Amino acid sequence: MKFDYVFKSATVIDGSGKNEFISDVAIKNGRIIKIAENINEESEKIIDCSGLILSPGFIDVHTHDDLIVIDKPEYIEKTSQGVTTIIVGNCGISAACATLKDEVPDPINLLGELNEFNFADLASYKQKINEITPTVNVATLIGHTTLRNNCVSDLLKPATQSNIAQMKRVLESALNEGALGLSTGLSYGNAINSSTEEICELAELLAEHQGIYTTHMRTEYDGIIDAMHEAFHIGRHAKVPVQISHHKCAGAKNWGRTKETLALIEKYQAMQDINCDCYPYRAGSSNLDITQVTEDYDILVTWSTPFPDVAGKTLKDIAIMWNIDIYQVAEKIVPAGAIYFQMHEDDVRRVLQHPSSMVGSDGLPRDPNPHPRLWGTFPRVISHYSRDEKLFPMTTAIYKMTGMSAQRFSLKDRGLIKENFFADIVLFDPIKINETSTFQDPKQKADGIEYVFVNGVLTYTAKEMTGDRAGKFLERNK
Repeated sequence: MKFDYVFKSATVIDGSGKNEFISDVAIKNGRIIKIAENINEESEKIIDCSGLILSPGFIDVHTHDDLIVIDKPEYIEKTSQGVTTIIVGNCGISAACATLKDEVPDPINLLGELNEFNFADLASYKQKINEITPTVNVATLIGHTTLRNNCVSDLLKPATQSNIAQMKRVLESALNEGALGLSTGLSYGNAINSSTEEICELAELLAEHQGIYTTHMRTEYDGIIDAMHEAFHIGRHAKVPVQISHHKCAGAKNWGRTKETLALIEKYQAMQDINCDCYPYRAGSSNLDITQVTEDYDILVTWSTPFPDVAGKTLKDIAIMWNIDIYQVAEKIVPAGAIYFQMHEDDVRRVLQHPSSMVGSDGLPRDPNPHPRLWGTFPRVISHYSRDEKLFPMTTAIYKMTGMSAQRFSLKDRGLIKENFFADIVLFDPIKINETSTFQDPKQKADGIEYVFVNGVLTYTAKEMTGDRAGKFLERNK
């Protein structure tokens, strides 16, 4: 047999969490064919991997890339940091199954413009992804707010039984077509008045499809414990796994409470399947919400429709310039985007280190001045938290970004360097790898990512896209 590539003398971190080992790895026709100490068979190309780590491609479990990946199939923001698979449809908002009329309601508008929402069912979204073959694989959750937008006349009210029946029909069809599960974004205005019962009824459909329930909970601020209990209740009711999205304790008076929240996760893990994801930064990002404006920490404006020139300044900076308070500033500049420095570094580290957590960037690709997590999340976990801070071994860092994620989201034959698995592979220099994106200058490719392969195709090397794309739509368990 003639292989497509043989990687010689690589330090393999296989995504299982087990110790690294030195090996050759051979791939052919999009799959890993052989892992052995010395592979001598003929190959189209041989890559000397001395001094490089060979790991599974990173899986970004929490993205809002639903539409940008169609608009920009050469998705350098993710590919350049070693990401080979993205999970879209988080926080209750998915482009798949969205039927919009004359405007894009908040927060669905985080995904894109009205003319981009052309996917009334999952089949059409799946077809589009496979047609454009992006540089990353794409799998999707179905958003609860998206379903509400289709089926509930007043988004500020709970759904009626008739609305719920309608939402269930759309969700059932999407699950049959390979959706991973259901996501909610219960802190947003257009979902916060949904009843727990409404979500329980939708979640009931997930069990027979081995789907997952992921949630941006009702609050990550003072009432976080009650919000966690609601999430756990929904999972128990539906008998499905629960994934707490971007777990954090937000707001200065909640700093330190991850000791409490992580203990609660551990307590309930004895009874049900619960995990979480997180990003490796103490700042979050979203639309500017006037109700979340505070003087307790900095809020950086990333865009503003009425005042575009304030992008890149904090609310405090603008308040001094305009000689008004930050609350008046916020009211004047909306609609706008913001980065909230709402977490404590100790909490970020605690969640990232916890055995229940995996990694998701939660980046907003439509933001003209995005949070650096869009470009830097995965290199930052490896370089800053594992290599430099020694928060956990590199084998654990890779596990949280590959094997753990693939298993959690039912991505078959992905997430491990294992024979017969798909050849989603990243080769990086453990000494050189670094995020280079910053809050001031976020659109920067990481250092040290030497090669990225997606389904066996070399997609990125020498800090450049190759022009070859091989991403596909991933169905649950297929």
